[in-house]
Amino acid sequence: MRSRELLLYAYGQIQETLRAAVEGLDPDQLTARVGPEANTIAWLAWHLTRVQDDHVAEVAGREQVWTAEGWAERFGLPFDPSATGYGFSPDDVAAVRVDSADLLLDYAAAVHARTAEFLDGLTDDDLDRIVDRRWDPPVTLGVRLVSVLSDDLQHVGQAAYVRGLLT
Repeated sequence: MRSRELLLYAYGQIQETLRAAVEGLDPDQLTARVGPEANTIAWLAWHLTRVQDDHVAEVAGREQVWTAEGWAERFGLPFDPSATGYGFSPDDVAAVRVDSADLLLDYAAAVHARTAEFLDGLTDDDLDRIVDRRWDPPVTLGVRLVSVLSDDLQHVGQAAYVRGLLT
């Protein structure tokens, strides 16, 4: 197995787990809070997808799916289109409301398709490319992709846990 195949498989796991966590939930379940300031399933799903979209688009040198394919308008959230959910307050989390689970899953599928297209073209040598010099040591493409993967898997696990509490 090559690195790109491993990454494609791992990013595919995000999609499978997200679908299981979100599919079939109604808007009230998607925005339910298990505590007064807890993250909602809608926010978790939106945020993990936005982070993947933002970070992969940056390293791929492409516009984010969020803006390029009109998802920002479809969601109609009260945030700047560049928002990914990082640093959101509890009130901001509550503002992430969607009409259906399908909207979240369709956006996630579009981001996954773009991510898979990028990953499919990678070689092992590509993973050593420096993509962020603001850190010491500088961040390589491989480290960035695993960082996004780790963050996404944590959030999708949180969404699955909240679903278990609600259903």
